[in-house]
Amino acid sequence: MRRTMLFLPGNNPNMMMNGGLLGADSIIFDLEDAVAPDQKDAARDLVKQALTALDFGRCERIIRINALDTPYWETDLEEMIPLRPAMIMPTKVSGAEYIRKLDQRMSEIEAANGLPVGEIRLIPLLETTLGIENAYGIATASPRMEALYLGAEDLTADLRCGRTKEGAEIAYARGRLVCAARAAGIEAYDTPFTDVEDMEGLEADARLAKGLGYTGKAVISPRHVDCVNRVFSPSPQEIAYARDVFEAIRQAKEQGKGAISLRGKMIDAPIVQRARLVLEAASEIEGVNYL
Repeated sequence: MRRTMLFLPGNNPNMMMNGGLLGADSIIFDLEDAVAPDQKDAARDLVKQALTALDFGRCERIIRINALDTPYWETDLEEMIPLRPAMIMPTKVSGAEYIRKLDQRMSEIEAANGLPVGEIRLIPLLETTLGIENAYGIATASPRMEALYLGAEDLTADLRCGRTKEGAEIAYARGRLVCAARAAGIEAYDTPFTDVEDMEGLEADARLAKGLGYTGKAVISPRHVDCVNRVFSPSPQEIAYARDVFEAIRQAKEQGKGAISLRGKMIDAPIVQRARLVLEAASEIEGVNYL
């Protein structure tokens, strides 16, 4: 279950030391925006030390690398891939060719280090207008693809508009990205809410993303983790309804009924699928088998 992905600056050892204790499902070691050009080497060294020496528990480890039009990305891969992170997050992804070039270099480095080729997954960051328009091609460009992730700050700069808490300016991008991800059979993750103090705004933004079909949300502050985890976890009411759906199916089978209804509404395949997803998520989060 990946509800929250918490960014940790690659040049901040204090945050990295506590990364596994902050409650996020995934932690993203950032070698890109959070690190100045003259600190790239030092940040890689710090991240390498952290991944080698620290226990991050159940937290998934993701590395955000520099864009392919910079002189840093290959060194990022050469030094990070041998540490076997779960995923690489490429930035400024514009199209399928970008992913294919990255995939090829990752395969070469995996092979050179005796690692299974294709083991490390990809979660591309779509943060340009071209990337949004090419979202489905990106989502299907490599078998490594795990998810798409929306980056609104750079995107709104590319759109030449302001970034607001309400998010009307990224409504199209949010819809386009989640549709592309679902069509490709992968997950979709929403952009961070950048006001650290506005918890009500955070919750509203997270609920909007969940309502659009996003799997989870990236966060830039540990203070946001609990709220986003709660929003993207099934509620007790959702779990209870999903269990009722499967109980209604069981009873209908026992009684030899073809049509199934619950609370006055017919139970069709989409309802069953949603109920199954709710119970699978609840089972993973709570460690209880609801199915």
